Amino acid sequence: MKKIILSICFGIFMCCMSSVFAQDSDAILGEWYTTEKDAKIEIFKDQGKYHGRIIWMEEPEIDGEPVLDNNNVDKSKKGRPIMGMRLLNDFRFNSGKWEDGTIYDPRDGKTYSCTIKKKDDQTIEVRGYVGVSLIGRTVEWYKAD
Repeated sequence: MKKIILSICFGIFMCCMSSVFAQDSDAILGEWYTTEKDAKIEIFKDQGKYHGRIIWMEEPEIDGEPVLDNNNVDKSKKGRPIMGMRLLNDFRFNSGKWEDGTIYDPRDGKTYSCTIKKKDDQTIEVRGYVGVSLIGRTVEWYKAD
């Protein structure tokens, strides 16, 4: 009798956990404001991985010209418009967080390893780092209405 009850409890637990993870994996899809709310990032899924691109900027132009990616360390990408640029690349969902991806920072022109965690329904924590996740910076992005 104990084995039957244990088996039933385990089955229910596994069903609940699989449905929770299935729902959570796409929880970051949509539009998010950056910390300063000066840009909006659309997070989307393509071929099983999560990516993000800039879809709105508070100041997309300077003197009537698009703001350009002039700080990129990759000379082949230098000078491209920041609007529409992909900042987040190749994230995979694993145990409640999105990891193994990268984030590009147009302010310094560098790409960093990155993880994303959902803090609550309206907030995600985006952590960029070099090498080890302990050495990095975490910012919060806010769900766009």
